Amino acid sequence: MYINCHSHFSFRYGTLSVQELVEQARAKGVRCLALTDINCTAAVYPFIKAAKSAGMHPVIGIDFRNGIQQQYIGLARNHHGFWEMNKHLSYHKRKKTAIPEKAPEWQHTAVIYPFGQTYFELQSHEYIGIHPYQIKKALRSSWAAQKHRWVLLQPATFHSQQSFNIHRLLRCIELNTLLSKLPTSEQADLSDRFYSTLELTERCDQQYWLLQQTQELLASCHFDHEYRKVENKASLFGSSQADVNRLHLLAYKGARQRYGKVLSPTQEARIQKELDIIQQKNFVSYFLINHEIITYARREGFYYVGRGSGANSMVAYCLYITDVDPIELDLYFERFINLYRSSPPDFDIDFSWRDRDHVIEHIFNEYNTDRHEHVCLLATHNTFQINSSIRELGKVFGLPKTDIEALINHVSKPGNYIPDRIGQLVLKYSHLLQGMPSHLSIHAGGILISQHPIHYYTATDLPPKGYPISHFDMVTAEEIGFAKFDILSQRGLGHIRDSLAIIQKNQGKHIDIHRIADFKKDTKVKEHLRRGHTIGAFYVESPAMRMLLAKLKVDEYLGLVAASSIIRPGVARSGMMREYILRHRTPDLRKSRAHPILYDLMPETYGIMVYQEDVIKVAHYYAGLSFDEADVLRRGMSGKFRSREEFTKVKASFFKKSLNKGRDKKTTNEVWYQIESFAGYSFAKGHSASFAVESYQSLYLKAHFPLEFMVGVINNFGGFYKTEFYIRELQSYNADVQLPHINESEQLTSIKGTTVYLGFIHLKYLQKEITNSILHNRTLEGPFSDLRDFINRVSISLEQLLILIRIEAFRFTSKTKQALLWEAHFITNKRKNKTSTNHLFRQINLRELQVPQLETNDPRQDILDQLEIMEFPVDDPFLLLKEQHFPSQKAKDIGRFVGKEVQLLGYLVTVKYTRTVKGDVMNFGTFLDRDGLWIDTVHFPPIVKRFPLTGRGIYLLKGKITEEFDFYTLEITNCQKLAYWNAADDQPSSSTTLTPINRVKQT
Repeated sequence: MYINCHSHFSFRYGTLSVQELVEQARAKGVRCLALTDINCTAAVYPFIKAAKSAGMHPVIGIDFRNGIQQQYIGLARNHHGFWEMNKHLSYHKRKKTAIPEKAPEWQHTAVIYPFGQTYFELQSHEYIGIHPYQIKKALRSSWAAQKHRWVLLQPATFHSQQSFNIHRLLRCIELNTLLSKLPTSEQADLSDRFYSTLELTERCDQQYWLLQQTQELLASCHFDHEYRKVENKASLFGSSQADVNRLHLLAYKGARQRYGKVLSPTQEARIQKELDIIQQKNFVSYFLINHEIITYARREGFYYVGRGSGANSMVAYCLYITDVDPIELDLYFERFINLYRSSPPDFDIDFSWRDRDHVIEHIFNEYNTDRHEHVCLLATHNTFQINSSIRELGKVFGLPKTDIEALINHVSKPGNYIPDRIGQLVLKYSHLLQGMPSHLSIHAGGILISQHPIHYYTATDLPPKGYPISHFDMVTAEEIGFAKFDILSQRGLGHIRDSLAIIQKNQGKHIDIHRIADFKKDTKVKEHLRRGHTIGAFYVESPAMRMLLAKLKVDEYLGLVAASSIIRPGVARSGMMREYILRHRTPDLRKSRAHPILYDLMPETYGIMVYQEDVIKVAHYYAGLSFDEADVLRRGMSGKFRSREEFTKVKASFFKKSLNKGRDKKTTNEVWYQIESFAGYSFAKGHSASFAVESYQSLYLKAHFPLEFMVGVINNFGGFYKTEFYIRELQSYNADVQLPHINESEQLTSIKGTTVYLGFIHLKYLQKEITNSILHNRTLEGPFSDLRDFINRVSISLEQLLILIRIEAFRFTSKTKQALLWEAHFITNKRKNKTSTNHLFRQINLRELQVPQLETNDPRQDILDQLEIMEFPVDDPFLLLKEQHFPSQKAKDIGRFVGKEVQLLGYLVTVKYTRTVKGDVMNFGTFLDRDGLWIDTVHFPPIVKRFPLTGRGIYLLKGKITEEFDFYTLEITNCQKLAYWNAADDQPSSSTTLTPINRVKQT
């Protein structure tokens, strides 16, 4: 009897989760209801599942509205009706046009118009919705003669006064208005909730027939969607058998390329087993589409990495979807696909951030048809979080910004602050809003390709990205059977892509970046790994990873694969990372420190769980769980599955079966703790192996072409560190790093021989139009001869010109910065009130300027200018110290002072903030000394409180040198940020020297 029910996916309007909606209906004895979220279909499939579980008949619909103004409700009589509504809604949402007053002439959809808004003749599929309070008025209206077209329009949006209050707050957030100014016309009515049949009859003034007609309409609607019956793209070559034949052909062709013309019995058996399972699970087209995507990428010269559990597939390796050989690493295919796994698999394929959009465009062009769309991006549901909710509700209640920030601080660090009555309301409702969906957003890389038109399953929106997105999210997509294609991006691949092009241009050498087998044996790469010299190399450049590599002294592939996984918090938190290092460094201890069963299961990692696959091994062989149960346990490590009932059951089964097998309770608890500590963090072994392959590619380029590689890193603006420290790395390889230069620099950083010219893009206040003008003019007319020639040819304001002068971009003129600044002021003053055109200034024949005697510029002023204009200095930052004579050890010598107190000068690179078990803040710092060598520091909580790190700058570091596995760390006992020189300190009190430089104050 309910044809207009809203969940909280009626964004910023509804308040009930899907489960709450169904439970409220069941509590009132409702046996049939329609979910009609406002302009949204995100909750359709969860609602069907929840309603059927509750023994209710679910009906699917959409509440079509313009803002809060209801135009009509559509109810799908079948799946085709859902498609009709989805197409209609998607058209208007994507075109950003208003929903029309009249619905289309649908064939499979019932339409309900709210009473009082319809002035046209109804079609056979159209009805009038009468709210209980409208019945008497409707009986006196012209519609009284068509009572057979009436249905009851009793909305269900709330369940209590509190949920109604939440609704009003959501409306205020949506409209950006104060609660006191929210008009009643912009909110629903408190009566919009579920009633029992008796209560509803009374509300309808005993008009039983109205309820009966409504029930009959709902009974005529059947949206019979069975879970996991979604049809992904079914065939690429005309028939399923043609697809199977094609996959076999491609797989064996790739196998011969990867392994040689004759496959070994192991390889033959593995590839045949995988092909059989792929066919049985109907994933043939999924593999073929991924192969088509990477074939397009290779044809276009796009670099990519296939990773995730898909790296466990030999077929994927032979199709070049991944570069990980699962036989070499003993990866079993069942981790990716097995006959018992109900959820579809997916490949994670990373592309350069520059190439990813081209790949996505190709997929839309390739798999859409002229008549229908079959492709869309996958959505995510952005939810209200506690801090953002406090900010939003603080504005709704009219609180000043200071009070809002005080409330946020109160939540994170309860102290002496006591919120007043309004503050308490804000906190109360912020917690009630927490986790409620706010709006649709775009999944990181998920793409859906369906056999039927995509609107058969979902309506779509069109965000600014330019590609349509579904309304449901990844979890729902997986549950209903969609196999998503993950097309992701990462900066590391951009580093590789650009480095190869720069090497080709600067040295004329073509590098085959897929020679992974050669890279694994390369002596220079091995040396970089052993010493942790990995700055700029994807995934292995962070301070923690450099430390781990140095401690492990890794110089081979399997060691790097393990390192890529044990660095994750799950392994580190359980204490297993240190244990792994100890066993790796001390072969005699490997077996004696491990549980015999665990060592037998995982000899490669010395009996320590490092990968997700290890959990399955342990659960099966240690506890005796079936592989099905073990995979549930493995999937339970992911946060989104951890709360599932099935995971709890498997956990209980783990302990019960362990005891039944005679395992002692203490060991079982320790094993379980290792499993549990993996939650949400551990990697599939194939995933780690994929990252290791990319790390080898980066390290090969860094080891053999360090200058070009670091320029590639700088030009991608991505990595663990800021641009400045990649420039420092360049300088450590003896590159001649030059500031932006009018006649040499490009938009991005460039290299000629061993000279690196920083790009104009690093001048944060320089307008892009000026850069374009400089480069265009230089291309057409050649280099600029001097400042006057530049001003004649480029239309530029004095403010923009001063940026270029202060950064020494005109140093080719051999004039001092002061002279150029004086000249710039003089010329621009002369041209005031004249039209700014190149032709005009070509005609001005200024006499040679007589520059007055100017003060000599201090080199430290140049560094301050660099800091202001680029936010980092190219010159030595230690020159800025006000006091230059601090006694200090050098980073290269600290190995001689283990256990002793030392003092060092360090330029702050980065700080990692973490908390101890007690919740206290501690820091791990990374600094550079004057020689450009790295210093790693530990700041325990008492030191953090007494001597906090206060941002970028140079610090005087005092502490004790500690050593663990040949890696040295400075355990801080005192650190102070040192003062910088300021130009004002050196100014004579009666100076009258002309200097147009604006002195930069230290910040």
